[in-house]
Amino acid sequence: MLLGMALLFITIPRIDLLKQNIEQLRGYFDVFIILVLVFMIAVYLQTILWNKGIQISLNVTLPIGLGLLFYYTGILVENAKMNWFIGIRTPWTLSSEVVWDKTHKVGGKLFKIAGLIGLSGVFFQPYAVYFILIPVLFVAVFTIVYSYIAYKQL
Repeated sequence: MLLGMALLFITIPRIDLLKQNIEQLRGYFDVFIILVLVFMIAVYLQTILWNKGIQISLNVTLPIGLGLLFYYTGILVENAKMNWFIGIRTPWTLSSEVVWDKTHKVGGKLFKIAGLIGLSGVFFQPYAVYFILIPVLFVAVFTIVYSYIAYKQL
């Protein structure tokens, strides 16, 4: 699975029709690739440790890992220029650079907030899943609606 993800991440910049925009994002995208692969390796290692009798709660590791990924996704999204693979891709963001920029500015901030809320789930372990899922679902729905509204305002 890791190999497949790595190959996908390598392929994306090569097949995007707006390659120049992804190339401007390349430094941020490379860090994102590393973070995702490290997260997947950490989950794999946790599974191995669990089977060896060393049981580390997912309510500790997932809020940390996903919180960091969501936060960095905010950084990535804020810096993304229009492309076909990376960012908040709705029909409205893909049809207008103005809508793309507005949506990604708001979405980036919201993803960072979702990441911080997700990280705080480590302090409320019985409810950690809610600290992860609710904010990211809110961001997903909000950015879709926001992009539509921004498009209609144009």
